[in-house]
Amino acid sequence: MTVGIEAINAYVGRASLGVPQLFEARGLDDRRSANLMMDRKSVNLPCEDPVTNAVNAARPLVQALTDEERDRIELIIVGTESGLDFGKPISTYIQHYLGLGRRCRSFEVKHACYGGTAALQSAAAIIGASPVPGARALVIAADSASVAARNTYWEPSQGAGAVAMLVGRDAEILALDPGANGYHSFEVMDTLRPRPDLEAGDSDLSLMSYMECLEHSFAAYRERVGAADLLDTFDHLVFHTPFAGMVKSAYRRLRRKERPAPPAQVEADFTARVAPCLTYATRVGNVYSASLYLALCSLIDEADITRPERLGLFSYGSGCASEFYSGVVTPAGKALLARQGIAAAIADRYPLSMPEYELISDLSLHRMCGVQDHKYDVSPYERVYDSHVAGRGLLVLDRVENFHRQYRWS
Repeated sequence: MTVGIEAINAYVGRASLGVPQLFEARGLDDRRSANLMMDRKSVNLPCEDPVTNAVNAARPLVQALTDEERDRIELIIVGTESGLDFGKPISTYIQHYLGLGRRCRSFEVKHACYGGTAALQSAAAIIGASPVPGARALVIAADSASVAARNTYWEPSQGAGAVAMLVGRDAEILALDPGANGYHSFEVMDTLRPRPDLEAGDSDLSLMSYMECLEHSFAAYRERVGAADLLDTFDHLVFHTPFAGMVKSAYRRLRRKERPAPPAQVEADFTARVAPCLTYATRVGNVYSASLYLALCSLIDEADITRPERLGLFSYGSGCASEFYSGVVTPAGKALLARQGIAAAIADRYPLSMPEYELISDLSLHRMCGVQDHKYDVSPYERVYDSHVAGRGLLVLDRVENFHRQYRWS
């Protein structure tokens, strides 16, 4: 059996804001809104953080396992750029609140938006080398946007959420092609989080770095997989998606380099093979380390998969690191993912007004890294909490006591 993703689920938050609504309120240039190709964005509540996002994504996967299967999870890796401590990994909180056993490796990895792929590939290597029958890893890509980017063009693209994956040898969601990986990495200061309350960077430089990495990581993949061709090898392509318009531009550039064709033909190819991976991103926004894997969920849910199909996947993380790799998805995997109801969860979010969004953004400063003591009072936004969180069995942040975070079930 091939190692890969056995099960996958996304948590997309419980509130959202219309991107055109935000553009109007901020007085931003509507022409740039068209380039984003975004409709809505998910917004974390002040009682949500990377831990709650991660647990709420993973819990349905863990609950679907038998006790014996749950005990076979011997590795938890969290990819995030929203860590809450310079030493203590958020994987420790996740292990505790999911009720997983203590005979388990547990750690956190960071490389901007590449962190989810770093976690997945590390888990696949460890599980693939394990002699233990039925050994599994829980991999979670979880992030929570800074709330200090208001009144910038970063703000409309910022999403919230997490994607959880069970990694093992019965990989119906995505069976990884062994050794089929191309890499490209170099030092660049394109986007960064120098403080918990700040996201900054150069958007043009980031776009250029992304495109350069796409070209070179695919070239490296092609060198390793000699017969690989952009058109003939892959039934579909899945991209890290800071915003959908960036993916469209990047794919056009790659296609011109690899297999030039008239614009109408390239557009038809994009619509058929790439666009299905963007549907959820246009409604959720950039979920950072989870972005590629939300795009994977979108592709599997949206595409017509009636036979095993090979996917090409591109992962990028600012700073920078990138990887192009491939795997096979099956109709059984599509049916398995459909049970999670991700599209329904996206549709069910609370639609925030601008005053509600501003209030939630102000209060969310208290959930960032470095908070020593705080009690999280939901009464300022109880309308949102009562209608979309209360009674739903979601993990929420309750308080911080001497830097130790305490959570409760809603």
